[in-house]
Amino acid sequence: MSTKALRPARELLLKEYRGVLSTLSKSMPGYPFGSVVPYCLDAQGHPLLLISRIAQHTHNLQQEARCSLLVGERDAEDVQAVGRLTVMAQARKLVDETAVGEAAERYYRYFPDAAGYHKAHDFDFWVLEPVRHRYIGGFGAIHWLDEVTLANPFAGSVEARMIEHMNSDHAAAIAHYVALNDLPTATPAQLVGIDSEGMHLRIGQAIHWLPFGQLCNNPTQVREALVLLARAERWPPVETAVG
Repeated sequence: MSTKALRPARELLLKEYRGVLSTLSKSMPGYPFGSVVPYCLDAQGHPLLLISRIAQHTHNLQQEARCSLLVGERDAEDVQAVGRLTVMAQARKLVDETAVGEAAERYYRYFPDAAGYHKAHDFDFWVLEPVRHRYIGGFGAIHWLDEVTLANPFAGSVEARMIEHMNSDHAAAIAHYVALNDLPTATPAQLVGIDSEGMHLRIGQAIHWLPFGQLCNNPTQVREALVLLARAERWPPVETAVG
C-alpha cells in the first residue's frame, strides 16, 4: 500500500460530492448497475447516501450489500490523466432513530433540498463502509489502498456550533475564503462542514472543499486556522498536512 497516495485519494473523496454507485442487479443477475448519486461524508469519513426505497439501487442492496462508488475529478479534459477513486464497500442502511437523525442533520446541510423529498417520500440513509480502495492519480500512478477515510473529530454538536457561529457572525471571512479560491460569487456561500483537514462550503447547489494549512485536532486549532485564513492573501498559507 502506498502512503503517498493516501493524501490525494482522501482529498479527492473530500473535494467531490457525487459519484457513480454500482450495485449488483437484482433484475439482471450478474450484471452491475450504475447511477450517479450525491454523497457527503459521515462522522467516520464514510460516504453517506440518501436513496429512495423504490430505486433500483435499494432493491439491489437489499439483496447484496457489496457495492462500489466511483469518484472522479470534475471538469477534466483528459479523464485518464486525472485522479479517480473507487471505493469498494459494504452498504448498510441506517435504522437506529438516533443514527438516522444525525445523518439527516448532516446530509441536509450539504443538500438542503433533500429534506423535502425525504419527508414526502420513502427514502433511507445508507452508509458505504469501505473494504478497499483503488486510486488512480494519472498515468502509471495506480494504488490499492486499505485505509483512506479519516473520522471527523468534530462531527455532531461541536461541528454544528462552529458552523452556525461562522455563518451567523463571520460572513465577511467566508466571502474572503471564496475570493481566495476564485469560487463563484453570484450566490452567498454557506459553511456546511468542518473536519480536521478543511471545510466544506455550499454555493448554490455546488459543494467546495477547502483545505486548512495544517491538520486541526481540536476546536481551538480550527478557530486559529479560520482566523489565519481570513487574513491570508493566498490559500492555504502553508502546505496542507493531510495523511
